[in-house]
Amino acid sequence: MQRPATGKPSCSARGSSDIYGAFQAGLGKRPELWDKIAISSTGCLGPCFDGPTVVVYPEGVWYAGLTVDDVDEIVESHMVEGKPVERLIYHWPRD
Repeated sequence: MQRPATGKPSCSARGSSDIYGAFQAGLGKRPELWDKIAISSTGCLGPCFDGPTVVVYPEGVWYAGLTVDDVDEIVESHMVEGKPVERLIYHWPRD
């Protein structure tokens, strides 16, 4: 879904569909993960000015400001090796 040009930034306008496709492709190259990982699209996750955003469960690690170039690293490091990609982890603003 695309937001109006005068609204908050849209993840769609910043390549979220391409990122989703890259995760699907990354999983497709790793058949050993097929019964362990599901890639699901969502609506807005909230950090509009910092998106596109991905959450990896069960750890609940949030990544934001992603590009297609970040996907392979998240798949290999986090999903295969179990090590979150520290440089991409989203840290919520504090009050």
